[in-house]
Amino acid sequence: MEHLIIGFSNVLTLSTLFWVTVGVTLGYVLGALPGLGKATGVAVAIPMTFYLHPVAAIALLIGIAKGSAAGSAVSAILLNTPGEPSSAPTALDGYPLARQGKAQKALKMGLFASVIGDCLSTLVLIALAAPLARYALLIGPVELCAILLFSLTFIGSLAGRSMLKGMIAAAFGVFFATIGIETETFIPRLTFGLLELDDGISLVPMAIGMLAIAEMVIQAGNAQKLDREAAEIDDSARPEDRRVTLAEWRRCLPVIGRGTLIGAVVGILPGLGASVGSFLSYGATQRASKTPEKFGTGMIEGVAAAESADNAVVPASFVPLFALGIPGSVIAAILIAALVLHGLTPGPMMFVEQPQLVADLYAAMLCASAILLIVGYAGQRLFAQVIRVPIRLIIPVVLFLCCIGAYMNTNSLFSIYLMLGFALLGFFARKLEFSFVTFLIGFVIGPNLELTFRQSLQLLDHDPMRLAAHPIALFFGLLTVVTTVWIGRSNSRLAARGVTPPQAGTNGPAEHSHI
Repeated sequence: MEHLIIGFSNVLTLSTLFWVTVGVTLGYVLGALPGLGKATGVAVAIPMTFYLHPVAAIALLIGIAKGSAAGSAVSAILLNTPGEPSSAPTALDGYPLARQGKAQKALKMGLFASVIGDCLSTLVLIALAAPLARYALLIGPVELCAILLFSLTFIGSLAGRSMLKGMIAAAFGVFFATIGIETETFIPRLTFGLLELDDGISLVPMAIGMLAIAEMVIQAGNAQKLDREAAEIDDSARPEDRRVTLAEWRRCLPVIGRGTLIGAVVGILPGLGASVGSFLSYGATQRASKTPEKFGTGMIEGVAAAESADNAVVPASFVPLFALGIPGSVIAAILIAALVLHGLTPGPMMFVEQPQLVADLYAAMLCASAILLIVGYAGQRLFAQVIRVPIRLIIPVVLFLCCIGAYMNTNSLFSIYLMLGFALLGFFARKLEFSFVTFLIGFVIGPNLELTFRQSLQLLDHDPMRLAAHPIALFFGLLTVVTTVWIGRSNSRLAARGVTPPQAGTNGPAEHSHI
């Protein structure tokens, strides 16, 4: 505690606060642009930190990461085009709210949920990082493989009417994740001689194509109808549509708490990422709701669930980084370079060798959360004006931003071709009611699942009886079976009552929206 108090005194200086504000503002803008996001922003900004004080330098990068995680909800809500894949669930209810004239309400709830989830997750980091440094070594490949299998069971809660369709979509996601050079034999798989596929398929062009481009194609067919709705928004907007009411706060606070918990757990477990956290939180909120069939039509709880989990992942992903030196996310992996550059080697020893610098980073992260609230709230009124722009003007702008985002991911036109290919796949997936959400979860988990499964087979020498020496893996294996049975029975009961099981990612939000 003494180190943390001194940390605040070190951070609450004009110079450090300036760089935190610059980072948060820059990240918020980058997050709102499809395909750019926090990974790109942090990576590009590292050279800017060469001549800064270590605390100011890391604070700038953390500000970019936090601002971008929150800013990605802006385009998801206003344009139905997530700034990052992890904001895709936000669009499912945020965009219909915007079409109903409640853009400011959705933006405010997204911001509040982001800040609360981010701040609470930072406190989790402060509380757990040092103690877990002693026990995190217990989690090896066998345990991580069991955890990833357990994560896949939640696909059943997002599969909608047919769990079979959800599992098929997830299987295709895992299949596409196998494309590229195989990690053990270094033999190209399913690359068809294309060098661009040797490193696999990037998540950014895939997500932009399936989410944004496919949705723009659908909206193009409804352009006149959507323009008429947009013209009516000014007349139908009421004061309560511009703010979050007390009743909505009462409904959303438990949702934010659950989303923060899910996001923090997902962040702590290496390899899952923010996309998995936001999707799982959205699905859990649907399942817990008394009216799951209304999700996708403008439920404020959907925005709160997705954004709280999305932003809780970033700070929590630093737990394995600080405790073991193992990055829990892409951002954490990029930050390793910045930390080493400024004399801080991630791992258990940094709590012994440089405890004050670690405390300074904690203080900078909490200050970034407060600045995020100020920056986001101040810019919302300006962002909310986007909804008044005719859809025939929005579509070409969004398509242009999508192409720029896909290209910047790899600096290759091949990414644009991939984006268009997955846009076609996403369009037909929606028409056939296959969930692109479960597809993306399968794709995100696939590489780590394959790697840990191979490592587990080698460690166990292909002998399942040796699992007895891995109680954590056995626990998650049992949990996987129980969860699968529970989800199947739950969906059966809902179907017997004539209620569609909770679903996400089949039809686009625009198809559900009503005014």
